[in-house]
Amino acid sequence: MNDEILNALLAAVPLPSLAIDGSERIIAANTDALTLIGQQARGQNYVTMLRQPALLEAIEATLTDGIARATQYLSNDGAQDTTFRVSCRTVRGFGQDAAGVVLVTFEDMTDKEQASQMRRDFVANVSHELRTPLTALMGFIETLRGPARNDPEAGARFLDIMKTEAERMNRLVGDLMSLNRVEGDECVRPTQSVVLNDILNSTLHTLQSLASKAEVTFETEYPENPVYMIADGDQLKQVFTNIIMNAIKYGGSGGCVTVRVIESVREPVLRAPGVRIQIIDYGAGIDPIHLPRLTERFYRADDHRSKELGGTGLGLAIVKHIINRHRGRLRVESELGQGTTFTVILPIQEIS
Repeated sequence: MNDEILNALLAAVPLPSLAIDGSERIIAANTDALTLIGQQARGQNYVTMLRQPALLEAIEATLTDGIARATQYLSNDGAQDTTFRVSCRTVRGFGQDAAGVVLVTFEDMTDKEQASQMRRDFVANVSHELRTPLTALMGFIETLRGPARNDPEAGARFLDIMKTEAERMNRLVGDLMSLNRVEGDECVRPTQSVVLNDILNSTLHTLQSLASKAEVTFETEYPENPVYMIADGDQLKQVFTNIIMNAIKYGGSGGCVTVRVIESVREPVLRAPGVRIQIIDYGAGIDPIHLPRLTERFYRADDHRSKELGGTGLGLAIVKHIINRHRGRLRVESELGQGTTFTVILPIQEIS
């Protein structure tokens, strides 16, 4: 009867849970626990089912002295490695002896571990990105104070390099602040009505000087009527500025960037009226191996070239968060030597 009651209690626990008695057998387990450690676990010795030394030691010790303990259990759900925080506690009144049984519960900590790892990676990346220009600045300052003190030509050259490195740090800080803002706004729906055509034209006008220097021309393909949507106009301009600037810098060898707008009464991805904004360059393209990671913070398909062109590695991460806020989608298609197409898919207010 005790085992039946114990199984009924464990079935109500919202975590994978199992009970081990003094004979070291698993006498009860809920469905989540069986899925985690094996469907045949009931009646088996816990050592044969769990196997991980830290967990086995914790269970053995709690069986011996009744003191609660916590440890980790590592597993894999078929798609990724998972981490569980395991609690071992004694429950009196069950089992065949007065000592009771040890209740073992598994709390999935995978998301927290991943978030913690992301924070560590982020700090490491920011530190690395700042260290390089700071080291350069410190080195040139020492040179200007020492060997180059009376060399105006070298001083002018070093000051130009220092200005470049300082601008690089300023861009990085600016992008970090932008990323922080868009992450904070991601759950807040935009409320203003904007005209997509005006935002795109304003963006192209702003980038015309950069395009001219790179000998790149713009081609536009818009619907006849204005496209209205509920959006944050400034953030959308930031999205198109980042993408078109990348198209000029990295795809400018094609000599042209096309901005195409396609309305749809039912956009399949959104299952609602929508618009696709395609930004197409005809340059060297991106190796498909890089495409899934392009929107990761500090990820660069060509690290050396990106730094040469002033990239911080945060532009597309900012784009991703802004598009998420607008309940949209981002698609990237590219082949080496065939150029790249960025497609921004957004819901629209109406179809004209």
